[in-house]
Amino acid sequence: MGVSTAINTYSTSQIEVSKVARAIAHPARIAILQLLYQKDCTCNDIVNQLPLAQSTVSQHLKELRKVNLIKGQEMPPKTIYSLDKKEYTQIQILLNSFFTVI
Repeated sequence: MGVSTAINTYSTSQIEVSKVARAIAHPARIAILQLLYQKDCTCNDIVNQLPLAQSTVSQHLKELRKVNLIKGQEMPPKTIYSLDKKEYTQIQILLNSFFTVI
């Protein structure tokens, strides 16, 4: 069974839950989300708060952006990252409904 065939057997909700779960499965990403919940930050701000290299933080930010948990506002030469509160609320609803069902 190919990947595309397997994906077609799952509901949209199941696929969305798995994407979010993957994005928040790393403790560093949880820490980044907690920082961004408190205030908007640049990558450098996050590096100064967490024991992670800049390249590592950038990779984690990329993964969180993929599922729209965070957004970045370009302000050259840096990007200001913030929690996407609307999407965050939608993901809370998605996860709550998932945990209610199982």
